[in-house]
Amino acid sequence: MKSLYNSTELYNLFDTEAKYQNVKKHWEKLLEGKDIHSFLDVSYGTGSLTLPLAELGVSLYGSDLTPAMLASGEKKAQKKGLPVQLRQCDFRKLTEHFTETFDCVGSTGNSLPYVSNEEIPHVLEQMDSLIKKGGYLYYDMRNWEKILSQRNRFYLYDPVFVDDVRVNLVQVWDYHPDDTMTFHLLYTFERNGKVFQKEHFEEHYYPVKRNLLLNKLKEMGYTDIQIRCHPAQFNKIDPQQADWYCVIAKKDPDNF
Repeated sequence: MKSLYNSTELYNLFDTEAKYQNVKKHWEKLLEGKDIHSFLDVSYGTGSLTLPLAELGVSLYGSDLTPAMLASGEKKAQKKGLPVQLRQCDFRKLTEHFTETFDCVGSTGNSLPYVSNEEIPHVLEQMDSLIKKGGYLYYDMRNWEKILSQRNRFYLYDPVFVDDVRVNLVQVWDYHPDDTMTFHLLYTFERNGKVFQKEHFEEHYYPVKRNLLLNKLKEMGYTDIQIRCHPAQFNKIDPQQADWYCVIAKKDPDNF
């Protein structure tokens, strides 16, 4: 099965200007009262979920496993005239590629569940090692507790329109006996009421419970831990019930 992450044109189709502004509002809300001037996203992708930080004056760095995603992210940043420094890197090996430290190190786009639950504490340790004294660790992800309790099979997106073409995206979720999941991403392209193209991609996930990450944060010395809905400006939605949530945690300077 081909990877969506090597098909960046398709991946970027749903990155509308409205989504960009929504992500920007998320960071404006989340950064309130926080001394964050540099940010490393260790699952940068094409920058969909962190590029607006550069527009807000934050020095933005990114890493990703897939060269095609980084190349697309570089073009996207150049198009907006925003500075970003990108490196190819597995987030399980951050310290082999970075020596500098940052005010905040984050993982966006539900990326942590790409690795097994057993590997996640190590990834958090790698992220923690690159954070400045008194800095922050951030991640956002799907609400896996909600997914596993409801066991829905279909997740639908609003269509996007490119010239005279309507693009639809439906996810079909398979639940496996070993507690992993496969997401089938089904794209259809319509013109004049007829489907003329279909694309199918798969993503494999290791659902992770909220407490596994929160307990590791506490173990590493993070005491100010905020759990927010994602995007953060939707603050009237209970993070426990939202489809996505995010966590931003500040480490006690005495625990460095």
